[in-house]
Amino acid sequence: MARTHVDHNAIKFTQVTIVLAVVVAWLANVPWLVAALGLVLLVAVVWPDLGPLRLVYRHVAVPLGIVRPHLVPDEAAPHRFAQGLGSVFLLGATAALYGGLAALGWVLAGLVAVLAALNVLWNFCAGCFLFYQLRRSGILGRGAAA
Repeated sequence: MARTHVDHNAIKFTQVTIVLAVVVAWLANVPWLVAALGLVLLVAVVWPDLGPLRLVYRHVAVPLGIVRPHLVPDEAAPHRFAQGLGSVFLLGATAALYGGLAALGWVLAGLVAVLAALNVLWNFCAGCFLFYQLRRSGILGRGAAA
């Protein structure tokens, strides 16, 4: 598959936002923030250019000089797959939180935050790793999530 350029700082911006939002949601015990974050990630998967965090990155963070774009030859599909997994886990966490299973909900949300932090700190994307393993095994075709 031909590689395009992916802005890795946009990805990092999203991941830092995920970590901060989950921590704030847990500390303040506001499950609706977990739900909102899950929906924000879902929008970014379905409509990548309209993802709310991407828009904040592009129209606020970059113009203010908070962060600069860092374009890297890469595929966007594994990153969207990882975001989709994050969304599923956060929406599952939301269901658990509102369904009376608070411990499970916070564990699921915390897992998403830990995996996002793992990528921010050590450049390891667990969702991307899973994507490549599924593609390598033939479960995902070459055109998957493209």
